[in-house]
Amino acid sequence: MRILVQRVSRAQVLVEGQVRGAIGAGLVLLVGIRHDDGVEAVRFCAEKCAHLRVFPDEEGKLNRSVLEAGGAVLAISQFTLYGDCRRGRRPSFTEAAAPALAEPLYEMFLRELEKQGLRVERGVFGAHMNVEIHNEGPVTLLVESP
Repeated sequence: MRILVQRVSRAQVLVEGQVRGAIGAGLVLLVGIRHDDGVEAVRFCAEKCAHLRVFPDEEGKLNRSVLEAGGAVLAISQFTLYGDCRRGRRPSFTEAAAPALAEPLYEMFLRELEKQGLRVERGVFGAHMNVEIHNEGPVTLLVESP
């Protein structure tokens, strides 16, 4: 599992011109699921994202999680995170999970984040989406399951 984490001042996702999810300060999580991922990868990544210290404390040091900062999460399914661009000019997506595997794991990931105590907004799995991200800092990190 691969999650691109961006700390944001605000973000929203639109599908067919309609807002489907929106947050103020928090994290945008672009969620890629690999063909051999399972429950352990989901739990690891959800716990890591919920507790990742990327928000400033009173001294300006990155010492607070999204939970401690009172932020929310906007999670977007993103199979292109497993695009392999090493050969040719067209990315290969053979490492990405098929939708039949990816969608239930994506939904499980969202539930695991909610169990951590986060407010979670989401995109629409498999839809063409427009994501507006106001990256704060900027802070962008990659979280991967072991």
